[in-house]
Amino acid sequence: MTDPTVGTLRVNGATLHYEVRGRGPLLLLIPGGTGGAAAFDGIADDLAAEYTVATYDPRGMSRSTLDDPEAEQSVAEHADDALRILELLSPDEPARVFGSSSGAIAALHLLTAHPERIERLVAHEPPVVEVLPDAHEHRMLIARVKATFQAEGLMSAMAVFAAGLGKDGDTSEPKAEIKLPPQAAARVERTMTNLPYFVGRIVPSFMAYAPDILRLEALSDRLVLACGQDSRGELPYRPAAFLAEHLDTDLLHFPGGHTGLTTHPAEFGELLRKAFRA
Repeated sequence: MTDPTVGTLRVNGATLHYEVRGRGPLLLLIPGGTGGAAAFDGIADDLAAEYTVATYDPRGMSRSTLDDPEAEQSVAEHADDALRILELLSPDEPARVFGSSSGAIAALHLLTAHPERIERLVAHEPPVVEVLPDAHEHRMLIARVKATFQAEGLMSAMAVFAAGLGKDGDTSEPKAEIKLPPQAAARVERTMTNLPYFVGRIVPSFMAYAPDILRLEALSDRLVLACGQDSRGELPYRPAAFLAEHLDTDLLHFPGGHTGLTTHPAEFGELLRKAFRA
Protein backbone atom coordinates (compact mmCIF):
# COMPACT_ATOMS: atom_id res chain seq x y z
CA MET A 1 0.00 0.00 0.00
CA THR A 2 1.39 3.41 -0.97
CA ASP A 3 1.29 6.23 1.54
CA PRO A 4 -1.37 8.82 0.67
CA THR A 5 -0.90 12.57 0.76
CA VAL A 6 -2.60 13.68 3.97
CA GLY A 7 -4.25 17.04 4.60
CA THR A 8 -6.69 18.85 6.84
CA LEU A 9 -9.55 21.10 5.80
CA ARG A 10 -11.37 23.60 7.99
CA VAL A 11 -15.13 23.46 7.51
CA ASN A 12 -18.03 24.88 9.48
CA GLY A 13 -17.62 23.61 13.04
CA ALA A 14 -14.99 20.97 12.30
CA THR A 15 -11.56 20.11 10.92
CA LEU A 16 -11.56 17.27 8.40
CA HIS A 17 -8.75 14.76 7.90
CA TYR A 18 -8.48 13.72 4.25
CA GLU A 19 -6.15 11.57 2.13
CA VAL A 20 -5.33 11.67 -1.59
CA ARG A 21 -3.81 9.01 -3.84
CA GLY A 22 -3.11 8.73 -7.55
CA ARG A 23 -3.68 10.95 -10.56
CA GLY A 24 -6.54 11.54 -12.96
CA PRO A 25 -10.18 12.58 -12.54
CA LEU A 26 -11.32 12.94 -8.94
CA LEU A 27 -13.06 10.02 -7.26
CA LEU A 28 -14.37 10.89 -3.79
CA LEU A 29 -15.10 7.94 -1.48
CA ILE A 30 -17.47 8.75 1.41
CA PRO A 31 -17.37 6.17 4.22
CA GLY A 32 -20.31 4.95 6.24
CA GLY A 33 -20.62 3.70 9.79
CA THR A 34 -17.51 4.19 11.91
CA GLY A 35 -14.89 3.32 9.32
CA GLY A 36 -13.53 6.70 8.22
CA ALA A 37 -10.97 7.04 5.43
CA ALA A 38 -9.33 3.77 6.47
CA ALA A 39 -12.44 1.87 5.36
CA PHE A 40 -11.18 2.27 1.80
CA ASP A 41 -7.62 1.05 2.36
CA GLY A 42 -8.48 -2.21 0.60
CA ILE A 43 -9.52 -0.53 -2.68
CA ALA A 44 -7.99 2.95 -2.77
CA ASP A 45 -4.60 1.99 -4.19
CA ASP A 46 -6.07 0.00 -7.07
CA LEU A 47 -8.49 2.80 -7.94
CA ALA A 48 -5.63 5.31 -7.76
CA ALA A 49 -4.16 3.75 -10.90
CA GLU A 50 -7.00 5.44 -12.79
CA TYR A 51 -8.24 8.26 -10.56
CA THR A 52 -7.21 10.85 -8.02
CA VAL A 53 -8.80 9.06 -5.08
CA ALA A 54 -9.86 11.17 -2.10
CA THR A 55 -11.00 9.67 1.19
CA TYR A 56 -11.71 11.32 4.53
CA ASP A 57 -12.92 10.85 8.08
CA PRO A 58 -16.42 12.35 8.44
CA ARG A 59 -16.70 15.08 11.05
CA GLY A 60 -16.56 13.71 14.57
CA MET A 61 -14.98 10.41 13.43
CA SER A 62 -11.37 9.33 14.05
CA ARG A 63 -9.08 12.21 13.05
CA SER A 64 -11.79 14.73 11.99
CA THR A 65 -12.49 16.78 15.08
CA LEU A 66 -15.55 18.81 16.05
CA ASP A 67 -15.20 22.30 17.51
CA ASP A 68 -18.09 21.35 19.82
CA PRO A 69 -17.95 17.63 20.67
CA GLU A 70 -21.63 17.75 21.72
CA ALA A 71 -22.88 19.32 18.46
CA GLU A 72 -25.91 17.75 16.82
CA GLN A 73 -25.21 16.21 13.41
CA SER A 74 -27.13 16.69 10.16
CA VAL A 75 -27.03 15.08 6.75
CA ALA A 76 -26.93 18.49 5.06
CA GLU A 77 -23.81 19.53 6.99
CA HIS A 78 -22.03 16.23 6.28
CA ALA A 79 -22.91 16.63 2.60
CA ASP A 80 -21.51 20.15 2.67
CA ASP A 81 -18.25 18.75 4.06
CA ALA A 82 -18.03 16.48 1.01
CA LEU A 83 -18.75 19.47 -1.23
CA ARG A 84 -15.85 21.40 0.33
CA ILE A 85 -13.48 18.53 -0.45
CA LEU A 86 -14.73 18.43 -4.05
CA GLU A 87 -14.18 22.17 -4.37
CA LEU A 88 -10.68 21.87 -2.95
CA LEU A 89 -9.51 18.95 -5.07
CA SER A 90 -11.53 19.37 -8.29
CA PRO A 91 -12.57 23.02 -8.51
CA ASP A 92 -13.22 23.02 -12.24
CA GLU A 93 -14.59 19.57 -13.04
CA PRO A 94 -17.44 17.44 -11.65
CA ALA A 95 -16.27 14.34 -9.78
CA ARG A 96 -17.21 10.73 -9.44
CA VAL A 97 -18.51 9.92 -5.95
CA PHE A 98 -19.05 6.67 -4.07
CA GLY A 99 -20.84 6.56 -0.73
CA SER A 100 -21.67 3.60 1.48
CA SER A 101 -24.38 3.34 4.16
CA SER A 102 -24.58 6.65 6.06
CA GLY A 103 -21.99 8.00 3.63
CA ALA A 104 -24.36 7.17 0.79
CA ILE A 105 -27.07 9.22 2.52
CA ALA A 106 -24.75 12.24 2.62
CA ALA A 107 -23.90 11.58 -1.04
CA LEU A 108 -27.57 11.51 -2.07
CA HIS A 109 -28.05 14.91 -0.43
CA LEU A 110 -24.93 16.21 -2.15
CA LEU A 111 -26.29 15.08 -5.51
CA THR A 112 -29.68 16.75 -5.03
CA ALA A 113 -28.17 19.96 -3.61
CA HIS A 114 -25.20 20.34 -5.97
CA PRO A 115 -25.70 18.13 -9.04
CA GLU A 116 -23.25 20.24 -11.04
CA ARG A 117 -20.43 18.88 -8.86
CA ILE A 118 -21.14 15.20 -9.54
CA GLU A 119 -20.58 13.33 -12.79
CA ARG A 120 -21.80 10.00 -11.38
CA LEU A 121 -22.73 8.77 -7.92
CA VAL A 122 -22.72 5.14 -6.80
CA ALA A 123 -24.78 4.92 -3.59
CA HIS A 124 -24.32 1.60 -1.77
CA GLU A 125 -27.15 0.66 0.62
CA PRO A 126 -28.15 4.12 1.87
CA PRO A 127 -30.55 3.36 4.76
CA VAL A 128 -33.03 6.12 3.85
CA VAL A 129 -35.87 4.25 5.50
CA GLU A 130 -38.20 7.24 5.21
CA VAL A 131 -38.86 6.28 1.57
CA LEU A 132 -40.32 2.91 2.61
CA PRO A 133 -44.07 2.26 3.06
CA ASP A 134 -43.40 0.97 6.60
CA ALA A 135 -41.20 3.92 7.61
CA HIS A 136 -43.09 4.32 10.89
CA GLU A 137 -41.79 0.94 12.07
CA HIS A 138 -38.21 2.03 11.47
CA ARG A 139 -38.78 5.29 13.32
CA MET A 140 -39.82 3.15 16.28
CA LEU A 141 -36.61 1.12 15.90
CA ILE A 142 -34.44 4.22 16.02
CA ALA A 143 -36.36 5.47 19.05
CA ARG A 144 -35.69 2.13 20.78
CA VAL A 145 -32.00 2.30 19.91
CA LYS A 146 -31.76 5.83 21.30
CA ALA A 147 -33.62 4.96 24.49
CA THR A 148 -31.57 1.80 25.03
CA PHE A 149 -28.32 3.70 24.46
CA GLN A 150 -29.27 6.25 27.11
CA ALA A 151 -30.58 3.71 29.64
CA GLU A 152 -28.37 0.65 29.14
CA GLY A 153 -25.31 1.77 27.20
CA LEU A 154 -23.61 1.14 23.90
CA MET A 155 -23.56 -2.62 23.54
CA SER A 156 -27.23 -3.05 24.42
CA ALA A 157 -28.13 -0.35 21.92
CA MET A 158 -26.02 -2.03 19.25
CA ALA A 159 -27.82 -5.32 19.88
CA VAL A 160 -31.21 -3.63 19.37
CA PHE A 161 -29.93 -1.89 16.25
CA ALA A 162 -28.43 -5.06 14.73
CA ALA A 163 -31.63 -7.01 15.35
CA GLY A 164 -33.65 -4.31 13.61
CA LEU A 165 -31.38 -4.33 10.55
CA GLY A 166 -31.62 -8.10 10.03
CA LYS A 167 -33.84 -10.06 7.69
CA ASP A 168 -37.55 -9.93 8.49
CA GLY A 169 -38.59 -13.07 10.35
CA ASP A 170 -35.04 -14.44 10.37
CA THR A 171 -34.80 -16.89 13.26
CA SER A 172 -31.78 -18.76 11.95
CA GLU A 173 -28.55 -19.25 13.84
CA PRO A 174 -26.11 -16.32 13.79
CA LYS A 175 -23.85 -16.24 10.76
CA ALA A 176 -20.38 -17.67 11.16
CA GLU A 177 -17.81 -15.03 12.00
CA ILE A 178 -16.14 -13.69 8.87
CA LYS A 179 -12.35 -13.59 8.93
CA LEU A 180 -11.43 -10.01 8.11
CA PRO A 181 -8.47 -9.01 5.94
CA PRO A 182 -5.52 -7.86 8.11
CA GLN A 183 -6.04 -4.17 7.34
CA ALA A 184 -9.68 -4.37 8.38
CA ALA A 185 -8.87 -6.29 11.56
CA ALA A 186 -6.37 -3.61 12.53
CA ARG A 187 -9.12 -0.97 12.31
CA VAL A 188 -11.33 -2.61 14.93
CA GLU A 189 -10.04 -0.51 17.84
CA ARG A 190 -10.70 2.77 16.02
CA THR A 191 -14.12 1.50 14.96
CA MET A 192 -15.04 0.75 18.56
CA THR A 193 -13.88 4.21 19.64
CA ASN A 194 -16.21 5.82 17.08
CA LEU A 195 -19.25 3.70 17.97
CA PRO A 196 -20.77 5.88 20.72
CA TYR A 197 -20.75 8.93 18.43
CA PHE A 198 -22.18 6.89 15.55
CA VAL A 199 -25.00 5.36 17.58
CA GLY A 200 -25.79 8.50 19.54
CA ARG A 201 -25.49 11.19 16.84
CA ILE A 202 -25.32 9.74 13.34
CA VAL A 203 -27.91 6.96 13.41
CA PRO A 204 -30.86 9.04 14.74
CA SER A 205 -30.18 11.97 12.41
CA PHE A 206 -29.30 10.11 9.21
CA MET A 207 -32.02 7.48 9.40
CA ALA A 208 -34.62 10.23 9.86
CA TYR A 209 -33.51 11.84 6.59
CA ALA A 210 -35.92 11.81 3.65
CA PRO A 211 -34.27 12.35 0.25
CA ASP A 212 -35.84 14.60 -2.36
CA ILE A 213 -37.25 11.90 -4.64
CA LEU A 214 -38.41 14.37 -7.30
CA ARG A 215 -34.86 15.71 -7.57
CA LEU A 216 -33.49 12.18 -7.73
CA GLU A 217 -35.91 11.42 -10.58
CA ALA A 218 -34.51 14.37 -12.51
CA LEU A 219 -30.93 13.26 -11.80
CA SER A 220 -31.38 9.50 -12.20
CA ASP A 221 -29.08 9.40 -15.25
CA ARG A 222 -26.09 10.06 -12.99
CA LEU A 223 -27.17 7.93 -10.01
CA VAL A 224 -26.34 4.24 -9.56
CA LEU A 225 -28.13 2.58 -6.65
CA ALA A 226 -26.32 -0.46 -5.30
CA CYS A 227 -26.68 -3.22 -2.70
CA GLY A 228 -24.80 -6.22 -1.42
CA GLN A 229 -25.79 -9.48 -3.06
CA ASP A 230 -25.99 -11.10 0.38
CA SER A 231 -28.13 -8.29 1.86
CA ARG A 232 -31.48 -9.23 0.34
CA GLY A 233 -34.20 -9.02 2.96
CA GLU A 234 -32.15 -6.86 5.33
CA LEU A 235 -33.23 -3.32 6.14
CA PRO A 236 -30.28 -1.47 4.52
CA TYR A 237 -31.04 -3.25 1.21
CA ARG A 238 -34.66 -2.21 0.98
CA PRO A 239 -34.45 1.59 0.45
CA ALA A 240 -31.97 1.29 -2.43
CA ALA A 241 -34.09 -1.42 -4.05
CA PHE A 242 -37.23 0.70 -3.56
CA LEU A 243 -35.61 3.79 -5.08
CA ALA A 244 -34.19 1.84 -8.04
CA GLU A 245 -37.64 0.48 -8.83
CA HIS A 246 -39.24 3.90 -8.39
CA LEU A 247 -36.65 5.56 -10.62
CA ASP A 248 -36.82 2.70 -13.14
CA THR A 249 -33.07 2.13 -12.95
CA ASP A 250 -31.03 -1.04 -12.53
CA LEU A 251 -29.94 -2.06 -9.04
CA LEU A 252 -26.24 -2.92 -9.00
CA HIS A 253 -25.20 -5.79 -6.74
CA PHE A 254 -21.77 -5.79 -5.12
CA PRO A 255 -20.19 -8.89 -3.53
CA GLY A 256 -20.89 -9.60 0.13
CA GLY A 257 -23.43 -7.87 2.31
CA HIS A 258 -23.68 -4.41 3.84
CA THR A 259 -19.95 -4.52 4.65
CA GLY A 260 -18.85 -6.07 1.35
CA LEU A 261 -16.31 -3.28 0.95
CA THR A 262 -14.47 -4.74 3.96
CA THR A 263 -15.01 -8.46 3.38
CA HIS A 264 -14.51 -8.57 -0.43
CA PRO A 265 -12.26 -5.57 -1.23
CA ALA A 266 -10.71 -6.79 -4.49
CA GLU A 267 -14.01 -7.79 -6.11
CA PHE A 268 -15.75 -4.71 -4.71
CA GLY A 269 -13.13 -2.33 -6.12
CA GLU A 270 -13.20 -3.94 -9.56
CA LEU A 271 -16.98 -3.68 -9.81
CA LEU A 272 -16.86 -0.07 -8.63
CA ARG A 273 -14.35 0.73 -11.35
CA LYS A 274 -16.68 -0.80 -13.94
CA ALA A 275 -19.66 1.15 -12.57
CA PHE A 276 -17.86 4.44 -13.20
CA ARG A 277 -16.84 3.42 -16.73
CA ALA A 278 -20.37 2.42 -17.76
